[in-house]
Amino acid sequence: MPIVVGIRLRTASKIYHFDPGSFFDLTRGEYVIVETARGQAMGQVACPPREVSSQDIRGQLKPVIRRTTAWDAVQADQFQRREAETLTETRTIAERHRLTMKVVAVEYSFDGSRLTVYFSSESRIDFRSLVRELSKEFGVSVEMRQIGVRDEAKLLDGCGRCGYQLCCAGWMQEFQPVSIRLAKQQGLPLNPSEISGVCGRLLCCLCHEDKAYAEALKRLPAKRSKVVTEHGEGTVRRVHPLKETVTVRLVNTMADIEVPVADLVTPGSQGPKPQPKPQPEENPPGRSTRSRRRRRPSRRG
Repeated sequence: MPIVVGIRLRTASKIYHFDPGSFFDLTRGEYVIVETARGQAMGQVACPPREVSSQDIRGQLKPVIRRTTAWDAVQADQFQRREAETLTETRTIAERHRLTMKVVAVEYSFDGSRLTVYFSSESRIDFRSLVRELSKEFGVSVEMRQIGVRDEAKLLDGCGRCGYQLCCAGWMQEFQPVSIRLAKQQGLPLNPSEISGVCGRLLCCLCHEDKAYAEALKRLPAKRSKVVTEHGEGTVRRVHPLKETVTVRLVNTMADIEVPVADLVTPGSQGPKPQPKPQPEENPPGRSTRSRRRRRPSRRG
């Protein structure tokens, strides 16, 4: 079985398998220089060297070249500080070329030999002249990479509706498909402004919370089912999985009330079994077992 090491090239990015070579003592959190399809890159060890099945490996493993040195870390920090200025200049050059594109971010490699420009556009763009001018301006190899709106939010980072860091920028490795069915199952209003994230797409947390809602709905009665409350019979109008309550419309008053699920009784279900009445003892102490008949008074003349 081959031995691989899991490397994460960027924060909250996918973990890729590399050949550790002679570096079998790599530990989680260490920084290393690895060989990729786009040249050398700096990455962080996410999974120490371990044996995996051959079926889990696709293609040929790229090697780990060496551990990151102090000079590598200094270089990476210097070029990272230049990215803000490079981004401004790149946007200015793109506007001069009159290209219908939005330059989202730029990223230098750890040694500054390669510049990756992330952009978004609704149509195909011929950016060959832009690449030539950028390469001449910055003196590095330039790569243009088109991304979508969800990847744009991941790169720019920010806060979600909950007030916390965006899940995609903080810990999500890959995007999962999100459908409107999840919003319906969780009883959310189908208003785009209520169920959309900063990227304009459906909230990723709909996927994360789907399992919890599915487990909670198993303990709740279905909509339009008949139930009995302490106020009388009614029909379930709405369910509240997180609170474990339901909204019931009473038959007698046609009023809507919210009732805990624990207080409901479904018609036709068996209620609590009646306790058996205590049976008298067969041979009570101090009483004869012979039955005594009560004598009737005799009627005389």
